Amino acid sequence: MNTATPLAQRYADVRAHTLALAAPLSEADCQVQSMPDASPTKWHLAHVTWFFETFVLERFEPGFQPFHPAFRVLFNSYYQAVGDQHPRPQRGLITRPDLATVRAYRAQLDERMAGLLQQPTTHLSHELAELVELGLQHEQQHQELLLTDIKHLLSCNPLAPVYSPDAEPPPGPAAPLEWTGFAEGLAHMGHSGSGFAFDNESPRHPVWLQAYALANRPVTQGEWLAFVTDGGYTDPRWWMSAGWDWVRAQRASAPLYWESDGEDGWTVFTLHGRVPLNPHATATHLCWFEADAYARWLGAQTGQALRLPTEAEWEHAAANAMTLGGSVWEWTNSAYLPHPGYRPWAGAVGEYNGKFMVNQMVLKGGSWATPPGHVRPSYRNFFPTDARWQFTGLRLARGA
Repeated sequence: MNTATPLAQRYADVRAHTLALAAPLSEADCQVQSMPDASPTKWHLAHVTWFFETFVLERFEPGFQPFHPAFRVLFNSYYQAVGDQHPRPQRGLITRPDLATVRAYRAQLDERMAGLLQQPTTHLSHELAELVELGLQHEQQHQELLLTDIKHLLSCNPLAPVYSPDAEPPPGPAAPLEWTGFAEGLAHMGHSGSGFAFDNESPRHPVWLQAYALANRPVTQGEWLAFVTDGGYTDPRWWMSAGWDWVRAQRASAPLYWESDGEDGWTVFTLHGRVPLNPHATATHLCWFEADAYARWLGAQTGQALRLPTEAEWEHAAANAMTLGGSVWEWTNSAYLPHPGYRPWAGAVGEYNGKFMVNQMVLKGGSWATPPGHVRPSYRNFFPTDARWQFTGLRLARGA
């Protein structure tokens, strides 16, 4: 008979899912870091555990003792208030502790957390329950990061290894491109106050929107192929100045993971190996520069003033009339900045979001790898303009 409290059961379920995502990987797979922006699977497994140890057990467990004192530095990501961090680009060099020790770390911390959460939820302090929920939301974010990072790692292998045969869902036929229009008027954006939300989603506030229209779906691989074959990556007309610099520096000629053999056409690397390009599949692993350039290019082909939606437009459409999100994170034309009246959480967890509100662009929605509870209108993902190893794509907008 399961006697776990709802919070304790949720904790167990989330933690088990992380281990399930790592299960298809070898110890070598879990060790390697393919680029500075990515992290090894082993580091993800340890870091999310470090979060509970540092922010929950250290504060609320009687007689707290760390699993290993060195882990406080090794697996700290960016929390300056907590102490030093091991350099991010060198996470793949941490061969010790080995994977078995990291798994033992998780198992011990899970047992201790279970003891802490065994009392009825109504008896848990509000602060403790909030920190545990934040830790679970944090771990779910790392579940998606784990998949994006391992995909990048496996793509570097000329053998094109398979992570899992059914990892990425097969696409269905793409719907014809249609537009939903919205009238000019006053709207509201930000978290509505029910359920969990990160601090950067608040406060809810009014915004004035001009009339606009939003496409009914993200751009597909087939549509993106037309941009590639028309010389989209060789024509500076479509690119921001910094974007054109990026194209030349990276020698970009197609989205990340696309390859052409010149005879049989294009293939795309996925978590289930390299497959032929599917024109109905959503175009993904696009940086903001690429998304913006595509909108300019297609606008020139069609005679329309096409663009990326603003964050406020996207959120308004998702909250009122359209089912958005779920296949790919969608770039917006909005910089990642605080909502009016924003206040970060108190203490070290206040570093979670607020200090990254510079040189980033907002993405909305969620991908197939995003935990369902994270797909909500007010959710704010954010990355630099040149990041494309995440499951990122675009949905077009225009004036109504």
